[in-house]
Amino acid sequence: MCAQRIKVTVAVSGGIAAYKSVELVRLLQEAGFDPHVVMTRAAEEFVRPLTFAAITGHKVITSLWSEDAGIGSEEDEEAESGIEHINEAQTTRALIVAPATAHVLARFAHGLADDFLSTMYLATTAPVIMAPAMNVNMWNHPATRANVETLRTRGVTFVEPGSGYLACGMVGGGRLADNTAILAAVQATLAATSDLAGETILVTAGGTREAIDPVRFIGNRSSGRMGFAIAEAAQRRGARVILISAPTTIAPPSGCEVVCVTSAAEMQAAALQRLNEATIVVMAAAVSDYTVKTAPQKLKRDGARTLELEPTPDILREIAARRNPGTLVIGFAAETENILANGRAKLERKGVDAIVVNDVSSPHLGFDSKDNAGTILTKDNEVAIPPTSKAAMAQRILDEIKKLRTSSNP
Repeated sequence: MCAQRIKVTVAVSGGIAAYKSVELVRLLQEAGFDPHVVMTRAAEEFVRPLTFAAITGHKVITSLWSEDAGIGSEEDEEAESGIEHINEAQTTRALIVAPATAHVLARFAHGLADDFLSTMYLATTAPVIMAPAMNVNMWNHPATRANVETLRTRGVTFVEPGSGYLACGMVGGGRLADNTAILAAVQATLAATSDLAGETILVTAGGTREAIDPVRFIGNRSSGRMGFAIAEAAQRRGARVILISAPTTIAPPSGCEVVCVTSAAEMQAAALQRLNEATIVVMAAAVSDYTVKTAPQKLKRDGARTLELEPTPDILREIAARRNPGTLVIGFAAETENILANGRAKLERKGVDAIVVNDVSSPHLGFDSKDNAGTILTKDNEVAIPPTSKAAMAQRILDEIKKLRTSSNP
């Protein structure tokens, strides 16, 4: 039965309000969620991990290290704790920190990663809900307020603490919000992040390769990270995702239907074969513009050699022309000069609904980087995305696609 529930992660940090997290876990279960629990070292001073393990039936994760990674059921014992924070980050639908101490707020705001929870926070693209609890003066301190505002700008949802008698004997703000309010925030956040339910999104990713001979090929520096980030974000927002991937060095996101290809011709065939299933197409792959006639044997190094390049099929334009009525098509344009002008020209030439254009001349953005920046161009609008992680940029792109969908279906 738990396999049909929505997995969420409850992170318990070290405050006296930690005992209230036991009831929060129970409320989440009653609401149809499958809560897994992560605890900080300080939290273990207030509640024992075995309490949460008994309620959830899952191992409670308390450390990054294998010798004391957690306690719980046998079904979770085989997890590799060395990469467990990545697995937990990628498979959860929401990270709920309750209580969230001032120390945890500061670590999250400053990007520290010195334990399982802080490392998982940096690794997840799932929505984060934090319910602070602390002394009233700590809650009102300028450092804490600055950390809260920093996290708000990064998309963290806060369930504001209430006022009342605190464990320290003082009266004022800083008391953990009611569990029913935290549950409501989780439900509202996940409802908002299921806005692509019912959509089938076809995503292309990676860089295609055109064989010169059995050993060599023409390729590019695309890592596939941008397309994979879009696929993962779309899947988390409720969409069915078909991911057509050219060769990459990273693993594709779980939960997607993955089709592996190598050349531009193979990507064209795979995309056209699945096009009728798609309601949205995002062509994020870096498709080679040229191919060559492949030599049957390895070419020997015997002086200068000339390769005759032939243009590859214009997959994006063909997809735009052959799509079903109502299907949105979004392309990408990697440029090094006249960025917006070239992007606008490609938008009209390809006949697509939007183009994400980015400057790939920077060594720290775009190709083969974990970060990106760009501008989303439509017929009537421009949306600039400043330098950010590709995971965050994927969410911005999907937000704009959602607006396009709404405007096309008034």
